[in-house]
Amino acid sequence: MTTSDYAAYIASLPRVLAGAAVLLRNDEGLVLLVEPNYREGWGLPGGTIESDLGETPRQAARREAAEEIGLDVEPGALLAVDWVPGEGRPPITAYVYDGGVLTEERLKAIRLQEEELLSWRLVAREDLPRFLLGSLAHRVLAALDALEAGTGTVELVNGLPPVY
Repeated sequence: MTTSDYAAYIASLPRVLAGAAVLLRNDEGLVLLVEPNYREGWGLPGGTIESDLGETPRQAARREAAEEIGLDVEPGALLAVDWVPGEGRPPITAYVYDGGVLTEERLKAIRLQEEELLSWRLVAREDLPRFLLGSLAHRVLAALDALEAGTGTVELVNGLPPVY
């Protein structure tokens, strides 16, 4: 196979989108959510992995948190990896990292990226499905379960454990 044949082969492969986020909590266990201005529902601080720039999922989670909420958050353990099939778009691979517990002082230091976000709030676990749409609610709940159980990374398909 020539170099140009290999390049053509790579260009013909299906595309997959990828995103990364941090799961941040306060000392009472409430989860920090952000409200985007470009779609319905809330989400975790995070966004698209800039793989064309060589960015890893962990680096993207840190960069996106800094951009969106103005905090430099060193991502901890990888809590969940979710394969979200595409409907009218390529599939998405979503990574969720432990962002740790934010002190009251750090919460007061949050500065929203006004170009993308309307607001932020702390939400109790039982209320997350009211704010997080579709598979995102399942993904965040599974990440919380993995964090609380200390079982390591959970593999998900559309927010739920895969069926083998």
